[in-house]
Amino acid sequence: MKRLFLTSSVSFVAKDIPRWLDKPANKYKLVFITTASEVEEGDLWWQRDDRKALVDAGFKVFDYTLTGKKEKEVEEVMKKADIIFVEGGNTFYLLEKIKECGFDKVAREEVLVKGKPYIGCSAGSWVAGPNIELSKRPDKDFREATLKSYDALRLVDLVIMPHWGSKYSKDLYLKHRLKISYQEKYKIILLNNYQYVRVVDEMYQIMEVEHL
Repeated sequence: MKRLFLTSSVSFVAKDIPRWLDKPANKYKLVFITTASEVEEGDLWWQRDDRKALVDAGFKVFDYTLTGKKEKEVEEVMKKADIIFVEGGNTFYLLEKIKECGFDKVAREEVLVKGKPYIGCSAGSWVAGPNIELSKRPDKDFREATLKSYDALRLVDLVIMPHWGSKYSKDLYLKHRLKISYQEKYKIILLNNYQYVRVVDEMYQIMEVEHL
């Protein structure tokens, strides 16, 4: 059975995810893939919040980066984890490193064939879909040019556009992303920080977590 939880900010919704799992959260080893944040500048407070929320929800969390890894090593680490979590940050950098180490093939095997749960946060939710081209920003990232393709993990046929409604993303969406996403090519979900998409096989449902 395919199971994914695609979030904008997992720190807001982590507490709700364990109710959909087969065992208590403390029975799961969760690999926290930090790769997308490696080129982010400033205080990574949001990453600390995401990690804390997952720990507070009960998961046994350990950090891992895909950068500089070989496919065999990635495969062994993913086998040892019970849940794959991919953190937010720079979506293009993340996809670049995913393809360099073969994580795309490993993730598809673990999630689609073996049924291992996948949790995505922001960039981690973007890359779960078929393509990341709608994540482009007006200030072009140089990694866009180095990628041979924007094709992503293809774990779902949905394009998750995170942080809808956030004051920090308002200009990005209203002045840029809504223009380039006005098309019928993809199934698009605009997701705010208090929502996540729960996927079970071919069924998907937008879940809302109560605002505190």
